[in-house]
Amino acid sequence: MSYTLLHKDCRTWLTEQPENSLHAICTDPPYGLVEFSELELEKLRAGRGGIWRLPPNLNGSQRAPLPRFTVLSTAQQRELAQFFLEWGKAVLRVLVPGGHVVIAGHPILQYQMQSALAEAGFEVRGAIIRIYQGFRGGDRPKNAEAEFPDVSVTPKGGYEPWMLFRKPISESTVAANLRRWQTGGLRRLAESKPFPEVILSGKTPKAEERIAAHPCLKPQHFLRILVRALLPLGEGTIADPFMGSGSTIAAAVNLGYQAVGVELDADYYQLATRAVPALAKLYPAFHGQVLERPEPPVNAPRTKQEPLLF
Repeated sequence: MSYTLLHKDCRTWLTEQPENSLHAICTDPPYGLVEFSELELEKLRAGRGGIWRLPPNLNGSQRAPLPRFTVLSTAQQRELAQFFLEWGKAVLRVLVPGGHVVIAGHPILQYQMQSALAEAGFEVRGAIIRIYQGFRGGDRPKNAEAEFPDVSVTPKGGYEPWMLFRKPISESTVAANLRRWQTGGLRRLAESKPFPEVILSGKTPKAEERIAAHPCLKPQHFLRILVRALLPLGEGTIADPFMGSGSTIAAAVNLGYQAVGVELDADYYQLATRAVPALAKLYPAFHGQVLERPEPPVNAPRTKQEPLLF
């Protein structure tokens, strides 16, 4: 097992990779691109302005900042689609036939991503639905809450789509593709348990947030289940071109997979160099082979877990 972390623009990095050199990609990119631009990150770190909404305290708890994708202009949405069309073409070249790509997304932008990658040449294979109770949506009309107390502008969020794509296989059957490229399917949880498309998750535990202070940090429980499935024979190299704090790479390291993480932002790259080994060591007995959440670290304070939703 080994991993590589790179401070680079993933588009440049992809052009440098040999054809048919990666076996899977698992990534949590900027959903609308602009939220992780240099300007918007400056506003986020300053704690005011921009696309990031800084929610008020709720029941004494400080809520994490959330990007507001409803404010994206038509031009920004076109830029988003064009970016991922070009990105998808670059990924298609370096991925082996039958290799899967899974991309975290936002419900209102999901169609943009799926259309772009389908146009790039990928098969759309549905989505893995992460069920969790977050703070997205459910708000009353802004500045008119008292006037419309029984109205929500959008539904209360309870899931996150991780869109699934596959590069077309090169062989006549999936079995033949597995023999040649080690790809084409998804690794089962066990011989009697197929990999599911709905995974009950939770918010990222505090123990993980203390290691990697990133506004979009996803839990190791979910990522290890997901990453494990993407290499059906447990062989090959998995990449995260939008690495952030390195949580996906940490999941791959825990599983003993070869992994490459690429991150453009210098602060998040430095964070990943510290966070990846620390996150990978958490829950030493949990390798994504079951759906149940692992026990928290021994030295971590126990907190009440939020209810899981269907």
